[in-house]
Amino acid sequence: MLLVTGGAGFIGSNVVAALNDAGRADVAVCDVLGHDGKWRNLAKRQLADIVPPAELMGWLEGRRLDAIIHLGAISETTATDGDLVIETNFRVSMRLLDWCTANATPFIYASSAATYGDGAQGFRDDQSMSALKTLRPMNLYGWSKHLFDMAVAERAARSEKLPPQWVGLKFFNVFGPNEYHKGAMMSVLARRFGDIKAGRVVQLFKSHRDGIADGDQRRDFIYVDDVVRVMMWLLATPSVSGIYNVGTGKARSFRDLMLSAYAALGTSANIQYIDMPEQIRGSYQYFTESDVGRLQRVGYNGGFTALEDAVGSYVRDFLDSADRFR
Repeated sequence: MLLVTGGAGFIGSNVVAALNDAGRADVAVCDVLGHDGKWRNLAKRQLADIVPPAELMGWLEGRRLDAIIHLGAISETTATDGDLVIETNFRVSMRLLDWCTANATPFIYASSAATYGDGAQGFRDDQSMSALKTLRPMNLYGWSKHLFDMAVAERAARSEKLPPQWVGLKFFNVFGPNEYHKGAMMSVLARRFGDIKAGRVVQLFKSHRDGIADGDQRRDFIYVDDVVRVMMWLLATPSVSGIYNVGTGKARSFRDLMLSAYAALGTSANIQYIDMPEQIRGSYQYFTESDVGRLQRVGYNGGFTALEDAVGSYVRDFLDSADRFR
């Protein structure tokens, strides 16, 4: 049996789908389904169990698992309840790390590109303590992830006991099916698709930095299928441990993202650029781009989907489909 925490969420439900497609029906999910329709992300799936987070540690007692894929977290970058975020994102992760260590169970967990803060130190996934200590996350979510990365990396640096496989994945800007329950935290493509489809104007931020055109702020957008492919490869490659970036390695603009959606629909672009709110101008990231060299050097050669192809798949197969769910 495998356990996927956050398995009803965006990335988690796509992982569950891939495991089912690979013939694994013995998948347990730990998540809060709530009232926002998140259950629809799992409506096509076969599951061994659905475990409420409050019951997780008791559920684990006496069990043997093939692996834990830990994606459950408070992922809102605007979260402000420090105690709740640290309990959910850090302390629960520590308990699962200890359980996997004691039970010799592979442990793959979600870190985040938010650990890099404003990017002043670059986006290289150096897991040495000296490099990690230079990072300054800009929000509570990023800090909680960074705190756990440092705890794991410190154990590794001291050659302390860890699970037989341990992997932290610094996800960049992931988009794709089953993100609809995330509200304001959905990708900008999912949030704006209704306007694109209806021909209404789509608003993007103007640039307030010399040398960068309006709409040319850039992110490392990665399709969820590529993220899942990395995790499936890790499950099949237990010799690989460490903290790795998961992005395409190629930054693209928000304008490129929107133009790809218009192209997928065969319609003309209707984009308007508006002033960025004053309160976020000082902390807004104009560029993120993962360095995926370390992941490739340990053997991952699955490649990454070009933005235009990824957006085309998302639009045609999901956003513009009668059944948007995977």
